[in-house]
Amino acid sequence: MKKEYFVEEGSIVREIWGKGDTILFIFAGASAEFALSKAVDWLYFTGKLPADPLGRLFSTVSYARSIVFSDKESALSAIDTINAIHSSVEDRRRSKIPDWAYRDVLFMLIDYSIRSFEIMERKLSETEKQEVFNVFQRVGKRMNINGLPSNLTEWEKMRREHLSRNLENSKYTRDLYLQYRKHLGAGRYKLLLESQKLVTPQKVQGLLKMKGTSQLRPLIGLYKFSRDIKLDPLLKVLILPPKYKKEIKDLDYTPA
Repeated sequence: MKKEYFVEEGSIVREIWGKGDTILFIFAGASAEFALSKAVDWLYFTGKLPADPLGRLFSTVSYARSIVFSDKESALSAIDTINAIHSSVEDRRRSKIPDWAYRDVLFMLIDYSIRSFEIMERKLSETEKQEVFNVFQRVGKRMNINGLPSNLTEWEKMRREHLSRNLENSKYTRDLYLQYRKHLGAGRYKLLLESQKLVTPQKVQGLLKMKGTSQLRPLIGLYKFSRDIKLDPLLKVLILPPKYKKEIKDLDYTPA
């Protein structure tokens, strides 16, 4: 009997989340938007994001891959684990994470999955974008998130509304960027900023007062060439701190 997966083999979502390059851009975009979220105080309540932003990246990657590459039963279990973690935080704070905050994170994963792949690989077809949407919508339904869009067109409209309504440059924004700089160092921090400029929507760039075009844009072609001659693992080590050597190696994922 053929094993049933949450995300089918050959899916564009598996291709996106199996490439370290696209994952790094997803992280860059999400790190900018998380800092602007009006619900970022929830991440400060646990203290985990400001204490270890890179550790949160690799933790998120691990959960995403548990969903994208596992059999259906294991993927659903991973989603339920995420729900249980959130419920525990809500119990400790004696408050509920708002539905719009859950939707925002889901919308980020859809948007930055598409944007990152298109930066590093090629334009996605509407069918492929719909596939990305479908996967994360199923994640949202399993998490019992209310008010989810029913199709890609509705998601695009809601995404624009969420960007306009749910972001602000706050004291958390400024502190989180200080933490990014502290954990990355000046050189890697500059690289993060240029990556964010390349992948984030205009609304995010405006709130963060980003100016000009990304200095990375003309270097993307050179990086792609480095992949052809197998130098990209070395470049990834330069992009991220050496203490994450194993996690960096695992960014490029090949299912067993």
